[in-house]
Amino acid sequence: MAPMRPPRRILFQARRMEQLDQTDLRILRTLQNDAKLTTKELAAAVNLTPTPVFERQKRLERQGFIRRYVAVLDAEKLGQGLIVFCHVKLRHMNRDIASDFERRIKDIAEVTECYNTSGNFDYLLKVHARDMKQYQEFVLNKLGAIESLGSLESTFVMSEVKHTYGINI
Repeated sequence: MAPMRPPRRILFQARRMEQLDQTDLRILRTLQNDAKLTTKELAAAVNLTPTPVFERQKRLERQGFIRRYVAVLDAEKLGQGLIVFCHVKLRHMNRDIASDFERRIKDIAEVTECYNTSGNFDYLLKVHARDMKQYQEFVLNKLGAIESLGSLESTFVMSEVKHTYGINI
């Protein structure tokens, strides 16, 4: 029996990773930890001079390995400390309905993350709200206004055990 070949997508991803050497990976790990570093500080952290680090960082941005830089805010201090994971099931699912749902979700500020999932629900939303009353208003007035919504199940976060922003590379 001939060995199975990996799907083309996996091969493509493996080829993209081959473009990264250990220095690129050190740069990415360092920036994941602190994206506010100057080029000089980043260069010192990865044991290079600033010019090649600057060029590598720009290449990583152009190639899409670095998508953007953000500031991580404290939701509790900003009065948005209630975190809810909302599992959504649509009445029917097809390309147009999914597209419309996703377009509408992107315009709702309370939804900070949205994933199309398999299993009993079609989508998983991460929602930030001030309190239970604001979440109820969100469900009734924003999610409730989406005609394709079939059902939802809310899971309220009691405490955050682990929250990292980077990926393990």
